[in-house]
Amino acid sequence: MRNLRLYRTEAIVLRRTDFGETDRLVTVYTPALGKLRVLAKGIRRPVSKMAGHLELFTHSQLLLARGRNLDLITQCETVDSFLPLREDLVRTTYAHYVAELVDRLTPERLENQPIYGLLLATLARLAAESQADMAVRFFELQLLEHLGYRPHLQRCAGCSRELEPLSNYFAGAAGGALCPACGGREPAARSLSVNALKVLRLLQAGNFATAARLRLEEPLRRELEMHLRAALQHLLEREIRSVSFLNRLRAETTAGPAR
Repeated sequence: MRNLRLYRTEAIVLRRTDFGETDRLVTVYTPALGKLRVLAKGIRRPVSKMAGHLELFTHSQLLLARGRNLDLITQCETVDSFLPLREDLVRTTYAHYVAELVDRLTPERLENQPIYGLLLATLARLAAESQADMAVRFFELQLLEHLGYRPHLQRCAGCSRELEPLSNYFAGAAGGALCPACGGREPAARSLSVNALKVLRLLQAGNFATAARLRLEEPLRRELEMHLRAALQHLLEREIRSVSFLNRLRAETTAGPAR
């Protein structure tokens, strides 16, 4: 251990996996090193002092030792546990969704400070904002931006003509919004309302403060969710695991308690 180089980093816990009898692999996202998989030895023992500092979604300060295959967590201290989001099942599920997207769409050890800042801000918003779904929509659109997949929202992704204020289309596979002519030829395209396009443009401009003040009707909320989720699933080329639980949770909430 004395020969291993130590380094410090802030980190946000994305995922944890049991390893051996008492250890745990922890996937974290850091500002300067991007995503890391590190080993927390002995964390599953009842006497471990690290466990509380490495809960999911926790923002922590870590001291790590470089290892041959995996770096080792030697010390950790909580910066923010985002406790309010843990007290609400819907917000917790949104946090799982956000963490899953960052984990699955980013490679290991590739710095992306904007994504780190976006992730940190989103967890804080989920813990504080009255409209958690708007915080997630903002996250989705900005994540696409930082990954290099900025959706076309000003001009048609097919013919490059400026989009007119009427019902257009949206297709993640095509790269964003499509005019009526191009959208009609794209099998995966879904109708994009004028209001949805306006909100998407506002979110893409990075103006969360203004977007958070909007009071949107439920159909518009669902439309925004549908388009952004489709764009992200196109990148992943598979279903997003946390979405199924979120959908079940919504269904149970809508149905109410059994009589």
